Amino acid sequence: QVHLVESGGGLVQAGGSLRLSCAASGRTFSSYALGWFRQAPGKEREFVAAINRSGGRTYYADSVKGRFTISRDNAKNTVYLQMNSLKPEDTAVYYCAATITGGNYYYIRTNEYNYWGQGTQVTVSS
Repeated sequence: QVHLVESGGGLVQAGGSLRLSCAASGRTFSSYALGWFRQAPGKEREFVAAINRSGGRTYYADSVKGRFTISRDNAKNTVYLQMNSLKPEDTAVYYCAATITGGNYYYIRTNEYNYWGQGTQVTVSS
């Protein structure tokens, strides 16, 4: 069981940056693959970025590739999403998610994750 709490959202102008954090409870954080998703009003939740247990493998949605960076600090039980060159279309509630895995995998589908945070709002003004 893991409890996830996101922070770091807010209002930023287009072209700006934000860093989201997601702190996890529990002593087995390094057993979880992690991901970031987002959901804009009236839209389905969509994949943003994923990272495997060790942090050595990452994967990004095409819409954020080259602008966003996912990372994790297993000693601090925290996963991060550094977001640069933000655009108005990045406006959404951002969620972190976790799934326990025995392999060196990352996951990109919502139904592959067992645990979700409550979300943090990111608003990018034009």
